[in-house]
Amino acid sequence: MINYLANPSNFLRFQRIATPVIGLVIFLTSLALGLWLSLYASPADETQGEVVRIMYVHVPAAWGSMMAYTALTIASITSFVWRHRLADSAARAFAKVGIVFAFLALATGSIWGKPTWGTWWQWDGRTTSMLVFFFIYAAYLLIWSMVKPWNRAARLAAILAMVGSINIPIIKFSVEWWSSLHQPATLSYIGAPGMPSELLRPLLMMAWAYASLFAWASLMFIKADVMALRARRQSSRPISSVTIKKL
Repeated sequence: MINYLANPSNFLRFQRIATPVIGLVIFLTSLALGLWLSLYASPADETQGEVVRIMYVHVPAAWGSMMAYTALTIASITSFVWRHRLADSAARAFAKVGIVFAFLALATGSIWGKPTWGTWWQWDGRTTSMLVFFFIYAAYLLIWSMVKPWNRAARLAAILAMVGSINIPIIKFSVEWWSSLHQPATLSYIGAPGMPSELLRPLLMMAWAYASLFAWASLMFIKADVMALRARRQSSRPISSVTIKKL
């Protein structure tokens, strides 16, 4: 399947079918169900009250940003080793979606932190490492916008992405490594989940909505990149000249 999609023409054929299915069916359905579960069907938290509903936006955004960076790292390794142009397009698409998720996680985290912690911002391990994550995304995209030619930008961006992947386990285990206002993981330890099913169901449904949004947006960005590349190639081709001789 990967080898099939590595061909731009095959990818465009797949994208024409997959994009409406993911965007119109999977994403919109899961988002509607997730919002209903989050806003109406799930109860308020005993301690935080209605404020806990921010979790259904904040946590999936943080998960989505790490998922996007994992995909970005894989695509960057592929680009760095095999120098595949479509892998570069995929990596750029993943970064564009990932930086939006990272920003959303930071913004909603601040909104959630004010009523629960009493402050908009706390320089603890997880918050700081997520902010670094956002800057890595920004630096990656900045390389693509400033460095020329394409081959050089691809190499530098891939190196940054691979080095920056060390931040993924830092974000994941920061609450265990350093004292933090963030609560420890509740879905990854033995005996998980560590939250009531009434809260877990909407959280997982919203996470699925974010994942489908990531897939849909990535396909759209990759398609735009492939089409732009084709347009540049068409415009750079020399125009054939025809000489008409008089008889």
